[in-house]
Amino acid sequence: MVMKKPVSKLLALGISMVLANSAFAKGDSKEPTLTDKELKDATQIYFDRCAGCHGMLRKGALGPSLEPKKTKAMGTAALEHLIFNGTPGGMPGWGKSGELTKEQTALMAKYIQMTPPPPPEKSMADMKKSWKVLVPVDKRPKKPEGGRNWKNYFGVILRDVGQIAIVDGDKKEIVSIVPSGFATHILRTSKSGRYMYVIGRDGKASMIDLWMKKPQNVAEIRPCNDARSIDTSKFKGYEDKLAVVGCYWPPSIVVLDGPTLEPLKIVSTASYTYDTGEFTREARVASIVASHHAPEWVINVKETGQVWLYNYEDVKNPTISMIDAERYLHDGGWDLSKRYFLVAANARNKVAVVDTVERKLAAMVETGANKPHPGRGVNIDHKKYGPIWGTGHIGANAIVFIGTDPKGHPENAWKIVKTTKLPGNGGGNLFIKSHPNSKYIFADRPVNPDRKLQTQIYVLDKDSLEVVKTLPMPKEFHGDFDIGGGKKVKLRGPVHFEFNADGSEVWTSVWGHKEVPSAILVYDSNTLKLKNVIKDDRLKTPTGKFNVTNTMDDIY
Repeated sequence: MVMKKPVSKLLALGISMVLANSAFAKGDSKEPTLTDKELKDATQIYFDRCAGCHGMLRKGALGPSLEPKKTKAMGTAALEHLIFNGTPGGMPGWGKSGELTKEQTALMAKYIQMTPPPPPEKSMADMKKSWKVLVPVDKRPKKPEGGRNWKNYFGVILRDVGQIAIVDGDKKEIVSIVPSGFATHILRTSKSGRYMYVIGRDGKASMIDLWMKKPQNVAEIRPCNDARSIDTSKFKGYEDKLAVVGCYWPPSIVVLDGPTLEPLKIVSTASYTYDTGEFTREARVASIVASHHAPEWVINVKETGQVWLYNYEDVKNPTISMIDAERYLHDGGWDLSKRYFLVAANARNKVAVVDTVERKLAAMVETGANKPHPGRGVNIDHKKYGPIWGTGHIGANAIVFIGTDPKGHPENAWKIVKTTKLPGNGGGNLFIKSHPNSKYIFADRPVNPDRKLQTQIYVLDKDSLEVVKTLPMPKEFHGDFDIGGGKKVKLRGPVHFEFNADGSEVWTSVWGHKEVPSAILVYDSNTLKLKNVIKDDRLKTPTGKFNVTNTMDDIY
């Protein structure tokens, strides 16, 4: 079972190791039975921990299929082992990490051998029942309050406690803690930067007004039961007017009024796979970016392998251009010119390049490594190769750099110009990031099973594109932390990078357990000196961080 970006095959290596051990019984054709309470508990755990990668219907995507025919053949004991211990290619060990008990692990091993219950649908009427305007538009500030540099605020996801910390990037202090949905995935700003839009794994969307002295939610809605993506309208003339949510379940696109989050339009993404023409109900929206060249959103439909250019000029009657790409689409980002969008197709180890001006697929690049996972990726204007974009990988220790300038550097366009190996074995990289004002690129590795590799930051020189330094997690965050009841857990390690507004600092989170306060580490982005350790008892499971200026301007 997988939540945080695992490999796509139930990690064949891990499975073969388990099944080779004669201590594990083979499965049989009988379906396990659970009590009503066990079924309810297991359904919730599956949604929280597994559905993102294996799908609500368990047909697989980034993670493998968990349909009963397959899981029953493996048997309960083998499944328990995998769920508890994880696998070498990046699947977390839910038991080892303390996030699932042995009893819960056993429960889930039984549950995934059962026929999946039908997930709930959601109508416009259902959405409107959850819609709340908490602060009317005319009651909101007319100008920024509090005298702070709000354009250097960071929105920090406190993932497992369902909150967002708004942190003053100048003063290194928390301005406010704002409630959010379960396991918030990303934050995006409006074009002006004033509003920060939030989407949680439970499909709850909310918007935070950063002009308030103490920023808080001003509107919220739950347009999906499960979601990963949100963005706003950024094209000239549409600034701050609309927001869009991409749903995992029900698979759909929901357009919202920007200032109030009133739901305006639903479009289903259930469709046919681009290559085999097979209908898939679970065609989920993996990621969304706002075009800089047209009133459009670039929407990536995971299971069908299509990139949709969704024109929002006429909200009630949108036009959609469907571009065949590859499966399964995941995260991606703009090149330096912001003309080309590059998105990972995890299952095929490729990066699809979409030209948003010519409105077509520009290239398909094989990365040569297992499971590209760029986040937004990293952009560099390299002195030898010209503009390039880079991605890391979950299942391999490779950072791959691709040329992105077909006009100025045609010899490098849509080709791999450099593959850099991270130290040690295995993958585990989730995010890579840089800034025009830094000499370095920063990469994490929080899902590598090796404790040393998991707790280091990898620093690459922009000129050589090689790892020149590793920064260990400070000693105070190593060791076992008591969470009560005789249980102890370890903090996973640094995850996700974000720069401050001028690029002089890079921030990373110490990712841990929801019962253990951790911290944000602030490094000088050029000297690599640890400048600050932001601590607060409210900083529990900090993960993604989004600086207002960099998010407004798509700087990465």
